[in-house]
Amino acid sequence: MKFMKLGTRADTFYTEEATRTVISDVPSDITIRINNITYLLHKYPLLPKCGLLQRLFSEFDDSSTNVNLDLHEIPGGEEAFELCAKFCYGITINLSAHNFVSAFCAAKFLRMTEAVENGNFIMKLEAFFSSFILEGWKDSIVALQNTERVYDWSENLGIVRRCIESIVDKILTSPTKVTWSYTYTRPGYDKKRHQMVPKDWWTEDISFLNIDMFRCIVAAIKSTNMLQPQLVGEAIHVYASRWLPDITESRPNEEAYSQAEDSSNRKQKILEMLVNLIPADKGSVSVKFLLKLLRIANFLAVNSATKAELFRLSGLQFEEASLNDLLQQTFNDVDLVKTVLESFLRQWKRQTHESQSIRSICKIGKLIDSYLQVIAKDVNLPVQKFAFLAETIPGIARPNHDDLYMAINTYLKEHPDLSKTEKKQLCRILDCQKLSPEVRGHAVRNENLPLRTVVQVLFFEQEKGSSTTNKKQISPDEQSHKARGNRTADKLQLKAEPSLKIREVTVPEMEKERQIREEGASRIQLNSREKALVRRISEES
Repeated sequence: MKFMKLGTRADTFYTEEATRTVISDVPSDITIRINNITYLLHKYPLLPKCGLLQRLFSEFDDSSTNVNLDLHEIPGGEEAFELCAKFCYGITINLSAHNFVSAFCAAKFLRMTEAVENGNFIMKLEAFFSSFILEGWKDSIVALQNTERVYDWSENLGIVRRCIESIVDKILTSPTKVTWSYTYTRPGYDKKRHQMVPKDWWTEDISFLNIDMFRCIVAAIKSTNMLQPQLVGEAIHVYASRWLPDITESRPNEEAYSQAEDSSNRKQKILEMLVNLIPADKGSVSVKFLLKLLRIANFLAVNSATKAELFRLSGLQFEEASLNDLLQQTFNDVDLVKTVLESFLRQWKRQTHESQSIRSICKIGKLIDSYLQVIAKDVNLPVQKFAFLAETIPGIARPNHDDLYMAINTYLKEHPDLSKTEKKQLCRILDCQKLSPEVRGHAVRNENLPLRTVVQVLFFEQEKGSSTTNKKQISPDEQSHKARGNRTADKLQLKAEPSLKIREVTVPEMEKERQIREEGASRIQLNSREKALVRRISEES
C-alpha cells in the first residue's frame, strides 16, 4: 500500500461535544456546518486555497466578523472536509488508497485548483493517483472500492474508469510478468513453493468489489477476448463463493425479516448479474457450480430469464455431472434435476453424430438411475415424482435395467404402504427383457413386486427358454430373419384392448404364484393354461 504525507505541522484540531476547533491565539471567524459537526475555523488559511469559499464569502458584507456556512453536500462528508482543511492549515495528513477518493472529490467540491493557488491540493492528489495508486494492484482495487461512497462524483471525475482500466490492464498481463503482491489463499497453495504465478491469481482480489464494479471489470475482460473463458468462469465462481454462500430455507424471525429481505434482494441482484456474465463457451464453469446456482436461484426467486439460462447451461453440460454433483441438492430438488434433464434431452435430440449421441444418453441414463437409487430412500418422496423422473429417460438410454430395478426395489421397501395402483405405476417402467439373469432371479422371489411384474419376468424366462431351444433347430438364415423381426417388434409399444378383462386368480393359482416366488422360474414348468394366464396378466394395461 502506497502512502503520501503532506504538511509538517502538528494536529491542532480538537473536539468538544459536536464541535471541532483549531487551537490558536486567533479567534475563529468562520463557522462551517457539515451534517452534525460544526467547525470553528479561520479565513486566512482556508480562503487562499478554496475557490468555493472565496465565491461564498463574496456574497457577505466585508464587515461581517463571523460567517456561517452550510456545506452538507460536500462529497465524503466531514472526514473528507477535514483532510482539505488540514491541508490548508499545513497540518500533517497521510493519504492512501483508503482516503484518496473522498479527499479528491471534496477538494474538487471546494475548487482547490491551480487556478486558485499554485501547488494546490488537487494537483498533489492527481500526481499521487497517477504515479502510485494506479500503478499498484491492490491500491487500484482499494481505491475502486472506496468510490462506492461517493460514486456519482467518482464517476464524473473519471476515477472509476481509470481504476477499472488499471485493474483490467494488470489482469491481462502475462502471469510470467506479474511482480506485484496479490491475494491467493486456495487450499494447498503455498507461494513459497510455487515459483510460477497461477493464471487465476487475480480472481480473489476482485471478488471483494461490489457486483457493479465486478461486472464492469469482467465485461471489459471478456470484450478483449484475451483470456480463456475458463479463467473468466473461475472469477465468477470465486465471486459467487464469497457473496452467495450456501443458503438454507430457514426463515428469519420478525425482527430480522426486513434486514433479511434486503440481503435477499442484494443476493438476487448478484446472482442475476453473475449468470449474465457466464461466457457462452461450454465448460467455462462446471456443471456442479451451475447446479448450485440453480438451487440458490430457486430460493431467491430470481427472474424467469435467469432461471431459463441456468437450466440451458446446466443441460448443455449435464453429461459431465457426477452423482455427487446431483446430491449437493436436497431431496426436495428432484424437480430441479428433472428440469435439467429435460433441458439436456432437448439439446441432445439436436446432435448429429450418432455414436457420440448414444454414448452421451447412456451415460445420462446411468447417472439418473444411480440418483434414483439414492432418493428412493427418502420416505417423503411421492411415488409420482420418482416415477416421472425415471420415465423421463428415453428407452435407448437404458440398455440394461438392473440399476433401475434396484432403485424401484429400494423405493418399494422404504414405502411399504403403497397401493396396488401406485406399485403398478412404478413397476411398469421396468423392461424384464433388459434385466440380467441374476436380477430376474431376485425379482421372482421379491414379495414387494406386484404379481404382474413377477409373471412378466416368468413369461420372458419361458419364452427365452423356448427361443433358445428353437434356435438350435433353425438355419442361420431363419435366425437372421427372426432377429430382424424382433428388432422391429421392440420398437412397438402394444397395449391391451380396453375391453379385455382378467379373471380372478383362483386359490390353486395363488398357490402356484407362492411356489413360483419360492422356487424360481428355472425350476417351474408352466402348463398351457398357466401360460395363457401369464400372457393375459403381462398384457394388462
